[in-house]
Amino acid sequence: MSRLLHDIKRLALVVLLPLLMAMAPAMAQTVVYVGDTTPLSVVQVPGDTYQWELYNNGSVNFATTPGNCPVTSALFTGTSSGANVNVKWLKPGTYFFKIVARNSTNCTNNLKMGIVTILNALPTATISPPAAICIGESASLAVTLTGTGPWEVTFTDGAISWTVTAITTTPYLLQVSPKATTNYSITKVKDLNGTNSTGNVPVMLQVNPKPASSKIYLYQP
Repeated sequence: MSRLLHDIKRLALVVLLPLLMAMAPAMAQTVVYVGDTTPLSVVQVPGDTYQWELYNNGSVNFATTPGNCPVTSALFTGTSSGANVNVKWLKPGTYFFKIVARNSTNCTNNLKMGIVTILNALPTATISPPAAICIGESASLAVTLTGTGPWEVTFTDGAISWTVTAITTTPYLLQVSPKATTNYSITKVKDLNGTNSTGNVPVMLQVNPKPASSKIYLYQP
């Protein structure tokens, strides 16, 4: 058992113990973030029952110690028994999960382990839909940010891209002065915890032309 614990502590990020656990495809990833829900599964053996436990302390004897992870750090969404379970990660850190399989006579010698490191959630940035403006006017696009500032955000209007650094407050007001209706979007946002390059759906800033000039009075007095 001590060798198993030693091997577990050497693993990094999402690691499976070869030949022991058949995990769901969603588990085959290198990074998991706070707020993510991860499916865990084993191959169902007819007649067997399964019980899962979570640990946030790897110094215990997993064979004899019940799960010690508080629900404020990570929890099962739904049941913690069965061949398939889901775990939601609420705080960053290194976690261990254990599954015990029991046969129809309620006996077991089948204890299997895994480890996952949870990182802080990546930042996000969202542009609120703006009101239309007239040509020649400027607009303030409200950008709502999540994560831990300061932020660095890369914008694009479809033709050019530019990056604003050292943003310290949210929402951030982006000043623009387009000469025609333009779509604005964010391609990258960075904070103290990492970089999110997922991008978002463009928002359209409508630019209306000014009306043609005309005399107020047809005839001069």
